[in-house]
Amino acid sequence: MDSVLDLLHQTMSSPWVYLALFAVAVVDGFFPVVPSETAVITAGVFAATGQPDLPLVVGVAALGALVGDHISYAIGRHGGGRLLARLPVAGPAGGPATGRTVRGSRRRAAFERARRGIATRGGLILTVARYIPGGRTAVTLTMGATRFPRRRFLAFDALAALSWGLYSALVGYLGGLAFERDPVRGLLLGLGLALTLTVIVEAVRWARGRRRRRRVACARVSRPADAR
Repeated sequence: MDSVLDLLHQTMSSPWVYLALFAVAVVDGFFPVVPSETAVITAGVFAATGQPDLPLVVGVAALGALVGDHISYAIGRHGGGRLLARLPVAGPAGGPATGRTVRGSRRRAAFERARRGIATRGGLILTVARYIPGGRTAVTLTMGATRFPRRRFLAFDALAALSWGLYSALVGYLGGLAFERDPVRGLLLGLGLALTLTVIVEAVRWARGRRRRRRVACARVSRPADAR
């Protein structure tokens, strides 16, 4: 463990750590397997000891997230439109719909719902998705595919990326301050705080989705009664 801590201290005190954080945040924008949040939290924990520099960690992480999101947006913008064009609106006229066309129609309908939601609440969706596992990439790809205005995307995404960089670095920094002489516990505390907040966000989303589904179901049941 002492050898691991020495290696971490050497890594975090090196100026190359900022380039590594930037690269991880960029790749995570379009390949969400890379744990950028964990890397930023770890840097925040060690920033409590003076190295690396906390404001630089926040700035580099936010800039990397911004660049990664724009790569994801570009992928959606250039590839999503062609994919949408191939999705059928409905089954073939005059014949039974195949399983493939039904699935395609459902995907197109889901895509259209996403388009309408992003058109009206794009900034809010982009900011909230930043804190949902996998949500960041899905939303940026969809915003590119739906041709969301690039300037508005840049403005909203800059705010989302900065808030994410600040949040991740400060979560780690608070953990580092709480266990200044034991960075492993500080890292565990920081990751635990991030996980707790993620669970809370997911629980709220699940509760709101369940409430919305109940309202839709009640509306469908009441329509035949009103018609009678």
